[in-house]
Amino acid sequence: MRAFAPGSVTAVFAPAETADQSKGASVAVADGVVADVTPAERRHADPVVAVGGEPTDFEPVELALRELDVPARADLTAEVPIGRGFGASGAATLAALLAANAEFGLDYSREQLVEVAHRAEVEAGTGLGDVFVQNRGGLVVGDGGDPRKYERETPVEYASFGPIATEEALADDDLMAAVAREGSATLDALPDDPSLARVTRDSWAFAQAVDLPTDEVREAVAEVEAAGGVASMAMVGETVFAVGVEGVLPNRTEVCPDGAKLL
Repeated sequence: MRAFAPGSVTAVFAPAETADQSKGASVAVADGVVADVTPAERRHADPVVAVGGEPTDFEPVELALRELDVPARADLTAEVPIGRGFGASGAATLAALLAANAEFGLDYSREQLVEVAHRAEVEAGTGLGDVFVQNRGGLVVGDGGDPRKYERETPVEYASFGPIATEEALADDDLMAAVAREGSATLDALPDDPSLARVTRDSWAFAQAVDLPTDEVREAVAEVEAAGGVASMAMVGETVFAVGVEGVLPNRTEVCPDGAKLL
């Protein structure tokens, strides 16, 4: 069975009080990850994960499939760069679980699969809440309670310059203290029905306040602003996303209105 989960760009985030909560503002994008799940060659084998046909270590997917206790192989096709702030690990994990649930005739609800994917991401240190966005689609804002979804039809441009290790960022106590302070303040200041442009503008102030942007990121954001748009940095990756421009950044996608699905 095959399943798709959209990528997601986190504009602002803050640590939540418990592992089953999410605090942040993120948008699902139409570029994502496809997982093709088949039975492994050996019946009692550990899960096998491959990217582009090559077996690789992909901890959150392996952890999630192990929790389902199925001898699965997941072949992943990523439409977004991995490790660069597009929630690729969350998308891969959620898509793999949806496909495995169907492939092996399991009886997990969608909510249960999302929770398994979230726990795997947290344990692997690869994300804090991407799967909640990828499950719903649209612009999602969470304050530690029930995340709120907003329908948006905004084109998004992006450029990616390199990875930033999410595990290292989440393990940096000083950085996370700043993120907790600035991220919570930014989320509290968002209006009840925020535009993606407003979220992006506030995201850039947040990124600068926690001192994450590199020189390349700053230059790309300046180019977008010079063209009349707004841009910010994906959390966490050396990636710039922008709205309100056309042809300024090399890649163009759109908000994905729906969540992960079987293909």
